Amino acid sequence: MTSAKLYDFSGTLKGTVELPETLFGAPVNKAVLYDSVRQYLANQRRGTSKAKGRSDVSYSTKKPYKQKGTGRARAGMRSSPIWRHGGVVFGPHPRDYHYSIPRKMKRIALVSALSDKSRSENVVLVEGVAIDKPKTKVFVSFLQAAGLKGKRVLFITHAWNDAVYRSVRNIPGIDVIESRNTNAYGILRAEVVLISKEGLSTLEGVFAR
Repeated sequence: MTSAKLYDFSGTLKGTVELPETLFGAPVNKAVLYDSVRQYLANQRRGTSKAKGRSDVSYSTKKPYKQKGTGRARAGMRSSPIWRHGGVVFGPHPRDYHYSIPRKMKRIALVSALSDKSRSENVVLVEGVAIDKPKTKVFVSFLQAAGLKGKRVLFITHAWNDAVYRSVRNIPGIDVIESRNTNAYGILRAEVVLISKEGLSTLEGVFAR
């Protein structure tokens, strides 16, 4: 049975909490993790790269010089790829990199990532996160008291809170995500996964089987 340290929002250690085995005690499937991360990164690509081909460059189609008698190689137009400032051969064009993988694979990847973090004792729980208005100083104080300051932290909450987001967005290395939107890439990228106590319940309700 895996467990995680539980802190209150003042940074005081309250004890440990047993983590659900269905999410934090599964074997790590590296192959599925690779597929999930690759798909996530591919879906972040905008696909807007564009190179001008010979039909796109701004040149006249007039023959540069006569075919014979100049001693030079024959040329049909200045937009030829072998000429300076000519079109690009097989250059990139706008495209959609998006593709999908089965939902079951995403869940296996998520559980594998969470299990890997819990085995290395990099899962931390927090309770009583209450921020009425954006205040970065309050969150920095908690991170410092809990020994998380300076680390890359993924904070998983049960529901979106604009005050929390605006409090942490200026802190380097801190990301906030709703439990239902949690993905394997975000977990693997973080040094420490910080989960609110309510977020853990939501995470278990959405992804545990």
